[in-house]
Amino acid sequence: MSSRRIVKSLQTAVTRLGIPHPLHVHCNNLGVPGDAAAAAGATIAAAEGVPLHLAHLQFYGYGAGGKRGFSSEGQRLAELVNATVEITVDIGQVMFGQTVTISADELRQFAGRGQASPRKTVIFDHDANGGGVVPMDYRQSSYFNALQWAIGLELFLLIEDPARVFFTTDHPNGAPFTAYPDIFALLMDRGVRQRWLETLPKSVLDMTILPDIAREYTLKEIATMTRAAPARLLGTTDRGHLGKGAVADVAVYRPGDDKAAMFSRAAYVFKDGVLVVKDGQVVTRPSGRTLTVRPEADKAMAKRLETYFDERTGLPARWFQVPDYAIGRDDPFKVVPCRT
Repeated sequence: MSSRRIVKSLQTAVTRLGIPHPLHVHCNNLGVPGDAAAAAGATIAAAEGVPLHLAHLQFYGYGAGGKRGFSSEGQRLAELVNATVEITVDIGQVMFGQTVTISADELRQFAGRGQASPRKTVIFDHDANGGGVVPMDYRQSSYFNALQWAIGLELFLLIEDPARVFFTTDHPNGAPFTAYPDIFALLMDRGVRQRWLETLPKSVLDMTILPDIAREYTLKEIATMTRAAPARLLGTTDRGHLGKGAVADVAVYRPGDDKAAMFSRAAYVFKDGVLVVKDGQVVTRPSGRTLTVRPEADKAMAKRLETYFDERTGLPARWFQVPDYAIGRDDPFKVVPCRT
């Protein structure tokens, strides 16, 4: 059984069930210089015309070039994405400062515990799966951290279609989501990028083409990348636009030259038509709903699962089902319909 066969089988199942969003794939060899970029490239090639979404692409953008055995593969990965229209990606942008990495990939977290800052980690093993929590302080003075930062921005700026590249820090692994306003500024203003680049080790500038990239995102491209495109990818036709029938999820900003300040303090934010933020301050805390899909299950599978649970646990399958009312809130889910 190969990882390729697993991915292709799941990709086929998602398509046949009519699930609106494509299979969400974490490539092999995350964070491994050289091998990771090759693994991501092989996964892109395996899409074979069927939609596929790759998670936190930045962490697969590491080459093994240079004296330190760590270089950028951002340009090559961006070219592969541009040439493969069925591929969408999110970036996993690294930003400088204190954060924490959290993952169910316990072996990856175990391997990364030596980089913990402060040096406290939690690694746990479980019957079916485990995980780990490793604190991380990304530093501008670090060659490796600074190049990670540059690779993420290379990908953002070199992938041409903002409808196919999505805005993430892989929160909190690359940075907390509170870093988003600074990333908007870096994407929209080449001068801001240049000022950040001037604070990095000079050895980093020899390993990235970021200083030569002139592109600046427009506000429309930011709106596409962060609102319209994710809504479309998830199949939520009532979100990501201001047209008839849309829920009133609206963010209003006062224009300004300082884009980080502008996005840090929204004038108004409406959620389902309810004002939740005014002048950067939260004024209401409504409960949202979790979006879910409920494709029609093969009835023969119910019998197989009953047999499986009986043989493995001695308990009926219904003992492992969690009813909606257990959440303790009325109407906690919104079902996104599958395509017919």
